Amino acid sequence: MPKSLPAFVALVLVASTTQAADDPKAVEFFEAKIRPVLVDQCLKCHSDAADQDKKLRGGLKLDSKANWQMGGDTGPAIVPGKPGEGSLIASLKYAGDIQMPPKGKLPDHVVADFEKWIKDGAVDPRASTGTATAPAGIDIEKGRQFWSFQKPLAAPIPSFRDAKRSSFIRNPIDAFVMAKWDEQHLTPVGLADKRTLIRRATFDLTGLPPTPEEVAAFEKNTSPEAYAKMIDRLLASPRYGERWGRYWLDVARFAEDQAHTFGVKPKQNAFQYRDWVIRAFNNDMPYDQFARLQIAGDLVAESEGDPFTRLAGLGYMGLGAEYYKNTAREQAIAEELDDRVDTLTRGFLGLTVSCARCHDHKFDPLPTRDYYSIAGIFNGTRMTETPLAEPAEVKAFSEATAKVKAADDAVKSLLTAAGKKASDRALSLTDKYLAAAWELRAGRKTVVKLNSSDLAEARGLDAYFLDRWTSYINPANSDKAPPQFKEWFALKATASAEEVEKTAASTRKAVLDAVRSKNAAMMKAVLTDKKAPLFIEPGDVEKQFITAAEKPKLVDLRAELERCKSALPPAPPMAHVLMGNGASMKIYIRGNPATKGEDAPKGFLQVLAKPGAKPAENYTRLELANDIASAENPLTARVIVNRVWAWHFGRGLVNTPSNFGKLGDAPSHPELLDYLAVEFIKHGWSLKWLHRQIMGSSTYQLASKADADDIKSDAANVYLWRATRHRLDVEAWRDSLLYVSGNLDESIGGPTFDLKDSNAKRRTVYAKVSRHELDGLLRLFDFPDANVTADKRTSTTVPQQQLFALNSDFMLNQAKALATRVEKLGKTDEERITAAYQLCYQRPPAAGELKLALAFLKMPPRPEDKLTRWQQYCQVLLASNEFMYVD
Repeated sequence: MPKSLPAFVALVLVASTTQAADDPKAVEFFEAKIRPVLVDQCLKCHSDAADQDKKLRGGLKLDSKANWQMGGDTGPAIVPGKPGEGSLIASLKYAGDIQMPPKGKLPDHVVADFEKWIKDGAVDPRASTGTATAPAGIDIEKGRQFWSFQKPLAAPIPSFRDAKRSSFIRNPIDAFVMAKWDEQHLTPVGLADKRTLIRRATFDLTGLPPTPEEVAAFEKNTSPEAYAKMIDRLLASPRYGERWGRYWLDVARFAEDQAHTFGVKPKQNAFQYRDWVIRAFNNDMPYDQFARLQIAGDLVAESEGDPFTRLAGLGYMGLGAEYYKNTAREQAIAEELDDRVDTLTRGFLGLTVSCARCHDHKFDPLPTRDYYSIAGIFNGTRMTETPLAEPAEVKAFSEATAKVKAADDAVKSLLTAAGKKASDRALSLTDKYLAAAWELRAGRKTVVKLNSSDLAEARGLDAYFLDRWTSYINPANSDKAPPQFKEWFALKATASAEEVEKTAASTRKAVLDAVRSKNAAMMKAVLTDKKAPLFIEPGDVEKQFITAAEKPKLVDLRAELERCKSALPPAPPMAHVLMGNGASMKIYIRGNPATKGEDAPKGFLQVLAKPGAKPAENYTRLELANDIASAENPLTARVIVNRVWAWHFGRGLVNTPSNFGKLGDAPSHPELLDYLAVEFIKHGWSLKWLHRQIMGSSTYQLASKADADDIKSDAANVYLWRATRHRLDVEAWRDSLLYVSGNLDESIGGPTFDLKDSNAKRRTVYAKVSRHELDGLLRLFDFPDANVTADKRTSTTVPQQQLFALNSDFMLNQAKALATRVEKLGKTDEERITAAYQLCYQRPPAAGELKLALAFLKMPPRPEDKLTRWQQYCQVLLASNEFMYVD
């Protein structure tokens, strides 16, 4: 630490990095995005090794946390949490006297990664100095002993003799959870009331509140089957797929454009992948098939589904990152491959394989070769579009399209020939046109105005070309004309008729000679430029130059064109996909595409492959998909079971849903996780079965009230002694606002809409998602960065959120609509207030709430009010915490 820094600053810096280092995601980010750049671009001049070789620059070392904390000759380079205060970011941006690396500025997205790294605390797990060379080797067999690489086995279900406790157990989930309560000396709270349960379950499965009628019916139903039937009803709703499909779209980093390229163009058919995911959830597609089709749907047998089912899921990769390739092409391709490896392995396997891009994984049994074995499977594949139709339908459309094109070409050919014939004749008469145009321009300067039509007829010329020649020989065009017209433009206004004819003849010869020799400048100047004297506007050919003999043929050709168009079937829908099979790669030493090492044959991760399995050159995406979707794979079922658990409870049994490695959290209930994974596979990889198991448990149905003793022991509710109150994500919140106001458009699927339209009424899952410029509403309410796979949502509370609730046109629109709806639901204000509470909160108002509302509604309006009293009151109900939170 430099002496110039005060001691308390030094303590803050050390404390901040030490605290941040506990965050596994931050470490993963460093390993994947920061360490490779440091090794490749910085350590030659900024490390202990550089110091020993007398090559150290600026006194700054970046090869360990301890070294960069000491700063350099100009002070601290990195101030954790404050990217604007150290010298590093300014150097990387070439914003000052020091520009690093000196050989060329790093891409903007790399600089942005460094800014994010520093802003998030500059986590650096390198405890000692040295270059980031790989360890001597990874013991794969030893690595297989780690819990997540062991095949899940169903442990015996705990049993309890106590009758009261046994009565709590509705399915094995409760038994496993209760065993942990005993171990942790925790006492669960009681079960939630029926109103809370239906509200919780309905929001969980559909992302919308229950209707007052649904709540009343459920509360009155005393049947033991009432709750299970309610869950079945919700799972059967198309709203279920919209809600749960959105969770998976986070994992798939779904978006409709790119952030790392110029000329951002939205992918118009991106919605096909989104709709595929929603349909897959609604149809309860077996999860192994769900995974297989997203990785290699184009390679599975055609008998496995219709074209939409087989192909639209390929948007998982087909909508991935694309980088600008005009410069540093190999590096751009490497970044795209990294996106595919990272999204694939985090999404389906819960492993941070991308951390092995530049060196053997520092924590898990994942050598660098494994990274390139997976990357090779995608190396050379292409992101393209494909029709979502049967081959016969595609063939019929292609053939019909070809007929339309042929008929259209025939029409164009006739018109082109007629136009060329006319322009060729006019070209041969260039001297005549020049002389007539001269006469016309001269005549227009006199009292007697010459008529171009009459003059053209008198000289055997065409008035169309004469008018264009007259415009062309305007002296103002002399500087733009080819040199062949130099003599012509040199004519004086007093030239005699003989001089004009002589100059016109010589100009004609020069022009014809240039045209015959295919002189491009002359062709453009005289024939093809829109201002050229012999250019014919497309629409003018038929009007001016079709002969009487040609007209019947043109009519016949046009009739054939219309017949072909009428016979054209609808174009098949298209989807963005990734297709083809990749080529094996060599390892990029330290992640640098310019420095290649040994071969990395395509294949599966060694720690997950069968012992002794050898890489195969012909290992395809389909084989990769089958290995990932295999019941023998110890991770796939565990990872998705844990994701579903986390999306229900707000916290996974493994609280790092995309990292089941050593740096991730250990499972809080390992036996329960394995039990669910084994049973999930036994029940056909059915997600709806899993929902029924989880939601049918007493654990899921607990109340959210707190217990002082339990909070002391388990404040984070890791052991599930109560339900955890949670805030609605932005999609469920916006959709619920529309729903209770009566504005929600419940149409399913189709093209995207823009959230900037405050009158838009569709569910938020159908809104535009941009990597380049995320919508302000989504960004404000913690929507994830669509550039990377996301396994959970953060939840922030900032003043701007409430300002949106108070001032946005969207919120005002819903308040007005709710006021109109409520007005029809009662004859008195008391009845209307009760109806509003039932719609918004699924409960009647308390006596105090009713009294307060009545008093507010009786207040006289103010001149500055933009809303009526009822509209203001409805806005308050919609903006409240109770509307946004679920117990």
